[in-house]
Amino acid sequence: MKGPTDLLVEPPTVLRAASAWPGINLRELWRFRELVLFLAWRDVLVRYQQTLLGAAWAILQPALMMVAFTLFFSRVAKVSSGTLPYALYAYAGLLAWTFFATAVSGAAQSVVGSERLITKVYFPRLAMPLAAVLAAAVDLGVGMILLIVLLVVDGVKPGATLVAAPLILAALALAALGVGAALAALNVLYRDVRYVIGFGLQFWMLATPSIYMLCAAGRKAALNPLNALIAAFRASVTGGAIDWKVLAAALAGSAVLCLLGCLYFRKVEAQFADVI
Repeated sequence: MKGPTDLLVEPPTVLRAASAWPGINLRELWRFRELVLFLAWRDVLVRYQQTLLGAAWAILQPALMMVAFTLFFSRVAKVSSGTLPYALYAYAGLLAWTFFATAVSGAAQSVVGSERLITKVYFPRLAMPLAAVLAAAVDLGVGMILLIVLLVVDGVKPGATLVAAPLILAALALAALGVGAALAALNVLYRDVRYVIGFGLQFWMLATPSIYMLCAAGRKAALNPLNALIAAFRASVTGGAIDWKVLAAALAGSAVLCLLGCLYFRKVEAQFADVI
């Protein structure tokens, strides 16, 4: 039988040292899902605030690039696009690439751009790059409108591989989140990163077959997971063939990029409030 003093004894509190590599904590992100959606919607509104065309820029950006590349690569350089019209070929690749680049760029700037929020309120810091990726997905949805128009005009019908398109876009989002989260953390610690992001994305674009065809040997030897992802997205929406083995490797590479980038972000996020 317990005495009065036994009833007052509280269980001991155990203090453990914080892990050098804290986990991503998806459960906490899910608890703050409304904040993530709010930050994503805020990013969309800020991006097109006081613009004449608004969300139409989500279509115009890849469309203008498509026109420029079509005039140069198709008419002057005679770059092959297989059986597809080059404009459709280029736009499908540029749409996927623009989604990735916009998500990475937005995620990389997300923490520095939310300086006041970080220093005053607690929330999972990973919500900021995640919200930037979701905001880029809104642009992707708007850009899909012109892709559908081009498919109808050129008489190209997607095949059964169209069901793979959402999976491929999800893999692009994971890769963008990983790269963007790592850059966001580095951008807080070293402000030089903001100047490197634009150049790095331009170089990455040239190394990715968004506007040209990649030979089979190059595709197998490439370490860039975006090669297979963009090629597979283009094939999925235009009825082309997908190299499923190469795509599976790219999906795994995207998951690894996301995991490593988010883990690094979580490792250094405790310093944000002091450094930013």
